[in-house]
Amino acid sequence: MTNRENNTTCDWTVSGMDCGSCVTKVKDAVGRLPGVSNVEVGLMSERLRMTLDEAQTGRDKVESVVKSLGYRIAPRGADAKREFVLPGASAPDHGGDDHADHDHASDGSGRSRDIGHGSPGHVHDDPADRGKRWYETSKGKLVIFTAFLLGLAWIAELLVPTVGQWPFVVACLIGVAPVARRAFAALRLGQPFTIESLMTLAAIGALFIDAAEEAALVVFLFAVGEVLEGVAAGKARDGIRALANLVPKTALLVVGDSTREVAAASLSVGQTVLVRPGDRVPADGEIAEGTSGVDDSPVTGESVPVTKGPGDAVFAGSINTEAALRVTVTKAAEDNTISRIIRLVEEAEEARAPTERFIDRFSRWYMPAIVAVATLVVLVPPLAFGQPWDTWVYRGLALLLIGCPCALVISVPASIASALSTGARRGLLMKGGAVIEAAVHRSNASPSTRPAR
Repeated sequence: MTNRENNTTCDWTVSGMDCGSCVTKVKDAVGRLPGVSNVEVGLMSERLRMTLDEAQTGRDKVESVVKSLGYRIAPRGADAKREFVLPGASAPDHGGDDHADHDHASDGSGRSRDIGHGSPGHVHDDPADRGKRWYETSKGKLVIFTAFLLGLAWIAELLVPTVGQWPFVVACLIGVAPVARRAFAALRLGQPFTIESLMTLAAIGALFIDAAEEAALVVFLFAVGEVLEGVAAGKARDGIRALANLVPKTALLVVGDSTREVAAASLSVGQTVLVRPGDRVPADGEIAEGTSGVDDSPVTGESVPVTKGPGDAVFAGSINTEAALRVTVTKAAEDNTISRIIRLVEEAEEARAPTERFIDRFSRWYMPAIVAVATLVVLVPPLAFGQPWDTWVYRGLALLLIGCPCALVISVPASIASALSTGARRGLLMKGGAVIEAAVHRSNASPSTRPAR
């Protein structure tokens, strides 16, 4: 029985998830742990949030389970109890290798604040692959290496026919090894029906029926598919990351008759900052001194700069186009306009479209169904009708190979996340995929079926 007094809301960033099946694996694995409830996993935001009774399960146990599935996990903020760490919000001095590449600056209070995340606490790529092209990532390197092995196998088959299928066997085993590791990790956590398990069964089975060349080629194509999924998910996340990058990392704090550069994250309500011509406004505030044209297009979508003077409000991320301004900060970093837009986009991602909900339900039943049908294909014809085993084992394994639905599962979440982030960048906020889908259906409706205005 869960003790509510020990319950804590915990928030992590989980990187490496590329499709809906990844979300399902993480959610199901941590949901089985004692003391865990209200598990939420966001694909595009790479967020894992849950209510945790730490008297039953520690945070380190949750992290070890996620890592065993092949994903990276790290707390979102200085305190895992925090629900959001938005652009400009304070973050810890991690001190660990996972965040060694982050840029930190002191706010003068002895605390370290994160000014280098771009989108801290919201959108984190795999730390090892962040900012790299697809062929520089770990999955990309696996694809290239597997292709190289396949090429060598074909050359060996042509030049030294006596070696037979062994080069393809080696290529298949090397390519399927990381997939098999993830499959066994999921199996230990009570998830036997995963894409990785289907691929592992089919590839190993193909080796037993002397179809090593086909097995090696399919493993290669599966690796290519994973890279493409990662690229698609990364592009969708880039849109949300672009919002966070609108806010500058530093600000010129007015101290008496001088200014000093500080982290924008460290600004507090009531402080005054200097915004020079061409600079972005570092925080939501009110103009205390000066008159200038302010370009609000990054925030509101307004294409023409608006002349603003003392008493007028300005938004974090807006661009000062003409004269120097002194701005009094009116909102903390975690409550500025950009932070609230990102929060709305992230929350809107959870308002799932009907198609997205259907795909999620479909994928949960699809995996076991494919395994069951493949088993029937292998067993029924030989046992019931005396058909040759090798023919129907081959066909059953082929069914497993073509049965991976990962591309289908990622298509809807990636497209919706991309639409949400693109709309937000252009000043259009939509409350989830359901709204987008309804708008698309209405725009596609014929004039006779459209409602009268």
